[in-house]
Amino acid sequence: MASGTDRIIRAPIELISGKTQAMVEGFFLQLPNIIAAVILLVFAWLFGKVVARIVAGIATRRQRPDLGNLLGSLAKGIFYLLAILAAAAIVFPTVNPGDILAMLGIGSVAIGFAFKDILQNLLAGLLLLIRRPYHRGDQIKVDDFEGTVEHIESRATMIRTYDGRRVIIPNSDVYTSPVTVNTAYDIRRDEMDIGIGYGDEPRAAREAFLEAIQGVDGVLADPAPEVLPWKLNDSTLDLRARWWAQSPRAEQLDVRSRVLLAIYDTAAEKGIDLPFPTQVMLFHDQTEEADGDRTRQREGWPAGDEPPRPRWKVEKAEKPEI
Repeated sequence: MASGTDRIIRAPIELISGKTQAMVEGFFLQLPNIIAAVILLVFAWLFGKVVARIVAGIATRRQRPDLGNLLGSLAKGIFYLLAILAAAAIVFPTVNPGDILAMLGIGSVAIGFAFKDILQNLLAGLLLLIRRPYHRGDQIKVDDFEGTVEHIESRATMIRTYDGRRVIIPNSDVYTSPVTVNTAYDIRRDEMDIGIGYGDEPRAAREAFLEAIQGVDGVLADPAPEVLPWKLNDSTLDLRARWWAQSPRAEQLDVRSRVLLAIYDTAAEKGIDLPFPTQVMLFHDQTEEADGDRTRQREGWPAGDEPPRPRWKVEKAEKPEI
């Protein structure tokens, strides 16, 4: 007959053994459901990748690859979420997918606050890809950054600057900031101010510069270039030259450099002065008696027969003799 101590020790062992046996039996009873759930998840993973590729392929054929990648990722994510809910319902029959969706709905507020920036960038990226104000290959300027668009992703727009660096700009910043699309049109206008001397004839200079610009390779004949009298400065009369060329930055820079050289060569050939700013400073010692003729008009001295005496004479006259 077992003693009381043996019964005390045996009771927990039997309890643990019973629990373990129940768990093993439950696992084997649920094993078909687990296998079915795993098969469903694998099928969903494969099917989701196929759906993403189909969506991306359709968008690529319509020349919108970035939008296709984003929509494909969203479709794949939604399909994965539904597959996980279905697998949970298979493995745990007592779990109602509707209850899980209700819990997700309640927690969506907290999720929204936690991932506010991510969701904001995602929505902004989706709107940018749908409205398509710019696309891959466009040259844009956003705030202080300028370059060529490489990719438009769900979170950010990536541009390659002209000096070979990559800048990642959040889509929300792009969507809410002014964006200059330099290649939105095939051609765009450039301009340059030319300062000539007041001794030159502005009409003749204008005609000479206009003829020179018209002969530059890359300057379009329609719209025609023009040179306009623009501003009267302290030492120059400004002419503003304006011309049209192809929009890409490389073409703009090449044409601008050729226009500048053409204007310089024309000015040298025609004898047109291209003055640079000058400044004149006059220094009056006013301490020497021989410092010029005080009876003649000079800057800082009044004209007349009785000009002021040099300062050293005034100071000497005012100083009492000892």
